[in-house]
Amino acid sequence: MRVLAALLLVLCVACDAVPGRVATFSSSPTATPSEQSTPTATARATPTPSASPQPIADVLAQIDPAKLDDHLRALTSFISRHPLHPGHAKAVAYLMEQLTAIPGVVVQDIPTSYNGVRLDNILATINPLAGSGSDGFLGGAGMICTHFDSTANRTPGWRPALDPAPGADDNATGTAALLEYARILAAERAWLRMPIVLAFFDGEEYFFKGSLAYLQSLPPPNPYRWVINLDMVGFNPLADRLDLVYYTPNSASLRDRVREANQRYAIGIAPLVEQLATSDAFILDAAPFGLVGGIPSIALVQRYGEIDSTFPGNFTFHTVNDTPDKITNKRLWLKAAKLTLATALDLARGGVQL
Repeated sequence: MRVLAALLLVLCVACDAVPGRVATFSSSPTATPSEQSTPTATARATPTPSASPQPIADVLAQIDPAKLDDHLRALTSFISRHPLHPGHAKAVAYLMEQLTAIPGVVVQDIPTSYNGVRLDNILATINPLAGSGSDGFLGGAGMICTHFDSTANRTPGWRPALDPAPGADDNATGTAALLEYARILAAERAWLRMPIVLAFFDGEEYFFKGSLAYLQSLPPPNPYRWVINLDMVGFNPLADRLDLVYYTPNSASLRDRVREANQRYAIGIAPLVEQLATSDAFILDAAPFGLVGGIPSIALVQRYGEIDSTFPGNFTFHTVNDTPDKITNKRLWLKAAKLTLATALDLARGGVQL
């Protein structure tokens, strides 16, 4: 499909948004990146920061594979996370419970809707720690995003309100990684020079309705300087492969930062295949930010395209068989989580211009 057609499709889907309904849960007294989503915060004592930041390699080592697996199993235990299924509300409650339990994180449920169906975009903001002795804060914020909804629409006769859609690879893998980031980044606030927003978007399986609605709700100027999207990163019995999808040439500098982080921190994604996306050929939550918002945006995904010698194809995605036992490459899952966090910390600590 041509770029123009893709953009027209993207631009028309957010008209169903429900403005002004924001439930805020907070354990941090600092502000979020946009006036639209400013929470009412509750003060809480913050630990005294250490004299110098931990090396990023040491921070990456804090990602706990057991916690990733625990989150994945919890998310798939709700039977389905499709917005029409009762398990969706349980997934929202689980995300809110996990995130609000972390001191130093501002958590919001920002609802929108699509064709009368409620969608819940959950944002967890980790702000720089005021008075920490950092070299000064920079304008704007960074975003790491994922989607938590699921579907099994490739299963014949599947009924979204009744039938399972476990969504283990797509996308409990990305959702679990962001839950781990919240825990780890809350302890890194003294060394951040910009906020990092962890966005758990809803309605991606409706063609990124949640992420687009959120983007279009933001008052100008757009607060985000970069967006990294993590989606489907737990399957590949052949190689530790990821596609590095970057949205228009405007995102090339962010693409380069990801590639450099893979080398600098010896993460070991190989091959890391660069894919330029200038249309809706790549249906991922980074697409609205890159194609519509003009924000440097990339997505990391195990494979989005035809199968080849480094990827056999995960034919369980979007079926009732996308279950935890199909996560056949937990090493790749961990590497994807590390690469995303390494890139985000490089940018948020150093404030690199993109």
